[in-house]
Amino acid sequence: MTKKQKITRLQKLKRWLLYALLTFIGGSVLIVILLRFVPIPTSAFMMQKHIADYQSDKGFIEIQQQWQSIDAISPHIFHAVIAAEDQLFYQHFGFDISSIYAAIKTRSNGGKLRGASTITQQVAKNLFLSPSRSLWRKGFEAWFTLLIELFWSKERILLVYVNIAEFGDHIYGVEAASQRYYGISAKQLSPSQAALLAGSLPNPLRFKVANPNSQLREKQSWILQQMRNLDYL
Repeated sequence: MTKKQKITRLQKLKRWLLYALLTFIGGSVLIVILLRFVPIPTSAFMMQKHIADYQSDKGFIEIQQQWQSIDAISPHIFHAVIAAEDQLFYQHFGFDISSIYAAIKTRSNGGKLRGASTITQQVAKNLFLSPSRSLWRKGFEAWFTLLIELFWSKERILLVYVNIAEFGDHIYGVEAASQRYYGISAKQLSPSQAALLAGSLPNPLRFKVANPNSQLREKQSWILQQMRNLDYL
């Protein structure tokens, strides 16, 4: 291959990479804008659950999830998830810098790396990405977090979060969780019930709402106290 051919090939590669980048940027912006207005019946995490079922020879197992509008959901669950996971939700733009710094400092001092994800980051991850912890995944998560904060209202972010969050084995969204665990609609959730559901996040397979252990009960009590401190109760 001549030097001129190598240069031409490199130019084509750069052009292709530029087109791919622009396509990704444009496509991701469009889909985030679209999802601001329409009900979201599934997510990347739900689809990966189906894939995992097939890989484990379980076949198709139906996922329980029912999208509900904001008027059909008790405000207690919105308050509970904010109190439990992201008390600065209305103050930040998708990233809680102080929590990220504290997590890094704890890790650098030999402590266990703890999560510092905001509700917006969890929406970005659950809706578009995978549970992996690679740097590439974190980069995409940051990109979608910025887009969501830019194009969605805070109310929309909360609504999507409680509609797609995993609350148990093949149970996604607060309506399915309310029906399964309490036999009521999400609109009827009490503060105590909402706090228990929020306490199961983000690991509902460990903190089981149907059979809450002492740790989950402690989390429930703490969340209720935080809801009072934040004047939600």
